[in-house]
Amino acid sequence: MSQPAPTLSGEIRELLVELADTLVRVRPGAEMSEAIRLARPLVLAERLHGPGEKAFATETQLIAALPHVRDGQTRDEYAAQLRLIAQGVTQ
Repeated sequence: MSQPAPTLSGEIRELLVELADTLVRVRPGAEMSEAIRLARPLVLAERLHGPGEKAFATETQLIAALPHVRDGQTRDEYAAQLRLIAQGVTQ
């Protein structure tokens, strides 16, 4: 039995879409990496809140919402998955 999807704030949903947009805009056919999955949330959070505790909290929430990267998954495929999560369709 699957667990219900976590409730995401509007801010986290918007950041998921923003990350998806970036992945599609820059090298969409390239392989997605765990390093990017872990690095981009800080960039997005600090862009939104500036450096500090609010950005750290947002980064932590965003990382928790991001699925792990599957072997061979492209940035475009990962972006599609993020959009579904943002819409509440999947986790």
